[in-house]
Amino acid sequence: MATTASARAPLSRARVFRSAVDLVDADGLAALTMRRLAEALGVEAMSLYHHVPNKEGVLDGMVDVIVGEMLDAVSDLDISRAESDWAAVMRERVLAAREVLRRHPWAPEVIESRRTMIPAVVHYYEGVLAILRRGGFSYDLAHHALHALGSRVLGFTQELFEPDTPEGDEANEETLMQLAEQLPNLVGMLSSVTHDAEDATLGWCDDQAEFEFGLDVLLDGLELARSRRGS
Repeated sequence: MATTASARAPLSRARVFRSAVDLVDADGLAALTMRRLAEALGVEAMSLYHHVPNKEGVLDGMVDVIVGEMLDAVSDLDISRAESDWAAVMRERVLAAREVLRRHPWAPEVIESRRTMIPAVVHYYEGVLAILRRGGFSYDLAHHALHALGSRVLGFTQELFEPDTPEGDEANEETLMQLAEQLPNLVGMLSSVTHDAEDATLGWCDDQAEFEFGLDVLLDGLELARSRRGS
């Protein structure tokens, strides 16, 4: 139910997108419909269409809000330090972005689903490139670096496989155990692996320790490539 204050506040694109983020933070991505969003804003659903074309437009705007929070989180980062230790500066930027995602764990799914150039994302990548260039990367090598880092620059790892539910996770493990003789190494690994606490996890295998391990391996490898190829 909308509050009296929120009902009096003028409707705007910024308010629509912020309310959508708040709604999904509270109730999950499946709860986001134009009707539910209108109720949260205290308006009729048709009023939303004066500001956004459809639900996809809302999702685009939500990504803009989340990445805007990332930009705020890294705004005080001194990128001049990248001239002496670009990897440390990049690591700080990436982990600051990840902290934003940990407040909005649904966001990676939405970011991955976008097919348009979101303004805040473009500005975020400009900052990533600025660090690489300050660190001595040519444009060609910086392009390779962006491909290698992938979604990690935004603070999450794209999962190859992810069960829809904890029950699905258990079913997958049960199936693997039944194939233990055929898949001894995979079953052995899964039997020995544990992940961090739930609040540090953004995906099936995207917990904080795994994320930082992969990030550090990539940064070390990119530094080796930079030192070999120069600028």
